[in-house]
Amino acid sequence: MVDVGGKAETSRMAVAEGQVVMAPETIAIVRDGNAKKGDVLGTARLAGIMAAKRTHELIPLCHPLLLSKIAVDLEIDEALPGVRVRAEVKMKGQTGVEMEALTAVSVACLTVYDMVKAVDRAMRIENIHLIHKSGGQSGDYDAVG
Repeated sequence: MVDVGGKAETSRMAVAEGQVVMAPETIAIVRDGNAKKGDVLGTARLAGIMAAKRTHELIPLCHPLLLSKIAVDLEIDEALPGVRVRAEVKMKGQTGVEMEALTAVSVACLTVYDMVKAVDRAMRIENIHLIHKSGGQSGDYDAVG
């Protein structure tokens, strides 16, 4: 693990996004709440929040962090077609929260897939990436495009 003991505590924030592409019929099941496993978007939101809190247990050499905010939002996008997932993570500390935001999005996407895979095995999880990060020595980052 990298020694962050000499770094100043600063406000850290990261935003990540991803998407689950699926058939229009699958979107209808998610939107109408007819998935056999239950509320797809609510369950995926909770899974993403839980994953952000446990990132250090999932990814070797990540620091355990005391996060102050985790927001995971899922939105049905008929034009995709599928579900867009966005996570925002904040804290004040000595290391960034990019991995926590990316983990939240990844696990939320996997949860969407798991909950409706019985009706659509062709779903694709795509485009998981960091949108924004702020705080720390390396400064701010904003994805282009």
